[in-house]
Amino acid sequence: MSVKLRLTGAKVLGADGLEARDLGICDGLLQSDTDARDVDLSGYMICPAFVDIHGDGFERHLAPRRGVLKDLGQGLASTDAELASNGIGTAVLAQFFSWEGGMRGTDFAARFLAAHRAAQILTDTRVQLRFETHLLTQYEEFEALVAEYTVPYVVFNDHLPHAALAKGKKPPRLTGQALKSGRSPEAHLALLKDLHAQSDAVTAALPELAARLSARGVRLGAHDNETAEQVQGFHEMGASIGEFPVTREAAEAHRAVGAPVILGSPNVVRGGSHSGRLSAAELIAGGLCDALASDYHFPAMKQAVFRLVDEGVASLAQAWALVSSGPARILGLTDRGEVAEGLRADLVILNKDTRQIEATLVGGNITYMAGGAAQRFLA
Repeated sequence: MSVKLRLTGAKVLGADGLEARDLGICDGLLQSDTDARDVDLSGYMICPAFVDIHGDGFERHLAPRRGVLKDLGQGLASTDAELASNGIGTAVLAQFFSWEGGMRGTDFAARFLAAHRAAQILTDTRVQLRFETHLLTQYEEFEALVAEYTVPYVVFNDHLPHAALAKGKKPPRLTGQALKSGRSPEAHLALLKDLHAQSDAVTAALPELAARLSARGVRLGAHDNETAEQVQGFHEMGASIGEFPVTREAAEAHRAVGAPVILGSPNVVRGGSHSGRLSAAELIAGGLCDALASDYHFPAMKQAVFRLVDEGVASLAQAWALVSSGPARILGLTDRGEVAEGLRADLVILNKDTRQIEATLVGGNITYMAGGAAQRFLA
């Protein structure tokens, strides 16, 4: 429930770094002039709760084993608990609408949206649909789904192995993909060939789809761009958010057209992409990143912040902005992302010595609490 408190003794993260100041919480907002019970948080840091602009780590909660997909509501409740324990106050759950099938299939997307609508979740969760552009025969179905569930954010993907298909070669990992999709390798390959053959038609149809989605007020982005030409094409159709560009050329092209660039926190934590591509830390050092997302691992957001700080890539305030005010700004959420008077009380409380998250608040509601912080609140 929403609390009425004054947090004292902690170091609070602002634009210029950590400073000692008290915080009041009332009616879900940060309000300095409030008559409330004091909680002594000496030895703690208070920072804005994370705004995770793209995460698909929820998939493992929905299907702990392949095919185990009976109660999505319980999986979303488990996701909620993990989000909260990792300091995430706002989470964009990135769900595929793809030819890949299984949990990334078109039927499952509809099932996921229905379960999300019905779920009782403390974290502020929103949905992003990741639309595979070559699903020409399902454009109408996709638009209907976006309208029915008022999906606010769509990102265009094209994960077809075009290079191999153009050469008539069997794509890598074909058998594994086929098994996940529930198809035979032969049927899966035939589908990929059919989709690849429609590339010219997709080039003509996609701008019209983007225009219709934009007219609904849907925020549009593009995923995994490699070239400046690709970036320019998506920018012209209104897909103005650049998710995970895989080359520096693409990142610079996004910046050149004024499009925000989103990179993955796991990339920072690992010291590079798991697929051997671009280094997120290098782009951050070069001023080519506006937000860091959890991508596939929720704990990576906090880990990425402190790795950037420890390696001298960014100050704590600069690194934290990439996981709070930066993504909030991209999503148009002006009521969060900073610890400032009048904004939502979306906070994460960390032990200053261990850097462990010991409490998360969302709109003044306690979504997670443990350790010494819990003892302080209960004292």
